[in-house]
Amino acid sequence: MKLTQLKVNHLKNPLGFSVKNPSFSFQVAESSGSTLKAARIRIAEKEDMSELLYDSGMREDISSLSFVPETELEGGKRYYWDVTAQADDGDQGTSAVEWFEGGCGENWNADWITSPLGKEIQPVMYRKFRLEEKEASQIASARLYISGLGVYEACLNGEKAGDEYLAPFYNDYRFWIQYQTYDVTQQLKPGENVLSVMLGDGWYKGRFSYLDEARVKEIYGDDFLLTAQLLITFGDGTRQMITTDETWKCISSPVLFSNIYDGEVYDAGREIWDRDACRLAEGVEEASVPAVRAAAPEGKLTERMSVPVRIHERFSPVSLLITPAGEQVLDFGQEITGWVEFDCRAEKGTEITLQYGEILQDDNFYRDNLRTAKAEYTYIADGEKRHVRPRFTFYGFRYVKVSGITLVQDMLSSFHFEACAIYSSLERTGSVTTSDDKINRLFENTVWGQKGNFLDVPTDCPQRDERLGWTGDAQVFCATACFHMDTAAFYRKYLKDMRYEQEINGGSVPYVVPDVLSAARENMGQEAPDITENIWGESGSCAWGDAATVIPWTVYQFYGDKTQLEENYENMKLWTDFIIHMDETCCGGGRLWQIGFHFADWLALDNPDKKSCFGRTDPYYVASVYYLYSALLTAKAACVLGKTEDQAYYEKVAEEVREAIRREYITATGRVAIDTQTALVLALYFDIVPEPFKERTAKRLKEMLEENGMHLNTGFVGTAYLCKALTKAGLSGEAYTLLFKEDFPSWLYEVNMGATTVWERWNSVLPDGKISDTGMNSLNHYAYGAVSEWIYRSVCGIAPDESTAGFKKAVLAPCPDERFQWVKGEYASASGLYRSGWEFEGEHILYEAEIPFDCTAEFLVPEGMAVKSVNGTPAEERERLPLKKGVYRLILEKV
Repeated sequence: MKLTQLKVNHLKNPLGFSVKNPSFSFQVAESSGSTLKAARIRIAEKEDMSELLYDSGMREDISSLSFVPETELEGGKRYYWDVTAQADDGDQGTSAVEWFEGGCGENWNADWITSPLGKEIQPVMYRKFRLEEKEASQIASARLYISGLGVYEACLNGEKAGDEYLAPFYNDYRFWIQYQTYDVTQQLKPGENVLSVMLGDGWYKGRFSYLDEARVKEIYGDDFLLTAQLLITFGDGTRQMITTDETWKCISSPVLFSNIYDGEVYDAGREIWDRDACRLAEGVEEASVPAVRAAAPEGKLTERMSVPVRIHERFSPVSLLITPAGEQVLDFGQEITGWVEFDCRAEKGTEITLQYGEILQDDNFYRDNLRTAKAEYTYIADGEKRHVRPRFTFYGFRYVKVSGITLVQDMLSSFHFEACAIYSSLERTGSVTTSDDKINRLFENTVWGQKGNFLDVPTDCPQRDERLGWTGDAQVFCATACFHMDTAAFYRKYLKDMRYEQEINGGSVPYVVPDVLSAARENMGQEAPDITENIWGESGSCAWGDAATVIPWTVYQFYGDKTQLEENYENMKLWTDFIIHMDETCCGGGRLWQIGFHFADWLALDNPDKKSCFGRTDPYYVASVYYLYSALLTAKAACVLGKTEDQAYYEKVAEEVREAIRREYITATGRVAIDTQTALVLALYFDIVPEPFKERTAKRLKEMLEENGMHLNTGFVGTAYLCKALTKAGLSGEAYTLLFKEDFPSWLYEVNMGATTVWERWNSVLPDGKISDTGMNSLNHYAYGAVSEWIYRSVCGIAPDESTAGFKKAVLAPCPDERFQWVKGEYASASGLYRSGWEFEGEHILYEAEIPFDCTAEFLVPEGMAVKSVNGTPAEERERLPLKKGVYRLILEKV
């Protein structure tokens, strides 16, 4: 038996995260048995697992998906743990030893300090200290606990601490501020040591949000702030602590300017480090001034929840373009989020500027669709050879215009330009390949859309003057995201921010989380908009707010962690109760949601007013459908958590809502009164239409597609469910037709136009290559990439069975279509690796699947087909085939 994927709170070897009620999970990758009979989890303070702090003993109630030990653990300590598991046939194994370590807990002794240099001058704060030779040789460990606002980068003796960027990341600083923990043991040295921290504006005090034409800044605070403590532990158990206080010094940073939207200006002539000697540069101490003690910010300082943001891929330019306008433009071949690094040795005072864009226009560099975001980086050379990169910003780009130096193709390699893709460290879990290269490109575009927008917060886009955690985008893409990557820890942090916002908004969910819009409005002295009016506000829209129910339930379905569902149940309840309140207080208690502002089917193409961003589907119909959905999901969560009274209440509400929708929007003859693609899709997918009328509704949806040349015209809501609703209604062929359409509007239209991510609009780029609009037009906007969920579920045939969680049971329901010769998919679930794929072989279809240990699956035989053999043995005819752990080879024939 082999045990793998040991995780604490869904993270491998987490450092600096809370150790209160940790959830342990693991997988059995190899075993002669089929199911898990019992498991044992041990925790110790020593890597050799001596002197155990906790031993569960061999227990049959331990789930591989989540186990919370009955013990108290302390912050500031490294713990080691292992798992022993036993299979049903007696096969047994013990894992390798893994570790986890919390932050310093409540032991925070450092002051908050600030710079006296002025609010516009980005500072470096530093502290010198000595370690005698004997002390340095006896260091057992050194931990840097630190947080800096806006964003910070810490160095010890000139070497960056950790491999993360843009810490302390982005959350609602009004409520909580994260500190990070770095292992800096190897960076200490005998003699003089220097701990320095460079600070930039970031989300905290730089300009941010789209309000006031994106000129709003200092939303959360106006001072640079730092708190840090360096704890050095020696072999004899003694400790030395260096903390932030007035003994720290400040000096102007080499970063002359930075913010999230506009970029950064870096003057290498003001570098504070002599990196060759690993010491402060000459003249730095003389130019420094003492730091000033500062009042603590509003939010509570707490251990981190954010998944580390790191560089994951590096791209060399695929070409150097000299445009018709004479510009030097590097094409990196893939749209990413991050920045460009390069090596430079230029004459002192030389200004080199990099400008970032998503697309060329008339073969020239272009960035008008970024609105007010300058998205540039300026480097002022000091005559020395330097490796150049930004510190406090990021860009969404494929193309980079370089000015200030002359680039020649044969000399390009000497600069070593590299585009660095940065995003939260999420393990890739799903993949699909097919016989069609364009579909493969589309699928990877949806993956890159996730990479580019999962930078601590699930943003709408990474390039223009927005980059906000829009809840609607996050909601419709959530299941796709969970297939593509392990997102459990990522969403946990996002939902914590959401919960804070809901608690002060009567349960209502803001359009964006963190809710920078409300914070900015309050700073500008503006009154809160009336949530009952049909005007653009800040919270309370259907489909957007339903992220509070959809994301927690989806995460539970994929990862099976009941403790996390319990944690996020409050989000679900608050939102559903908010809708009920709106219904009963403002809508007469008729179980319809018919008040307030709703994005609804945002950016659908069916509105006669082509300048409008709103779809034609009645927003209150969409709102009422989501009212039903959220009540159902909250009831399901209550059932899992044993909250029987809540379950009964929300089930009753959901049934009342369904009946009210039918009375209002379904005629006596079963016709959906709103004749749009999206209205019919929702009616079918959410079982709004009574059973006797579903065939009629499906027929009408098919007719509408045909009337539109088999093109969709759905928006954010309708598109998320379109292919799934068609498949549910027995129209998988029509869903495939939509997938394979290549002209506008379609997914492959974007691919044919050269897209390497997913666009915000179906027509973001027109057939002539022109940007269709500059007011709201992102070329990296993942919402329409939700089609990949359907590809996993119905093309490959891999889906969770809702009767369990964490993929302990799967539904394998592929819908083969001859437009593919073959399809292969796999999903590394929380329970183990599933594989599912099929191939046409003459008159037969070969279907292959793999079911992991301790899991079962039900294979649903495609309509019009029969299983002739399973692993070479003739099979009896049936519609459903139960499968347990193993590898299967099925031969299917048409009947």
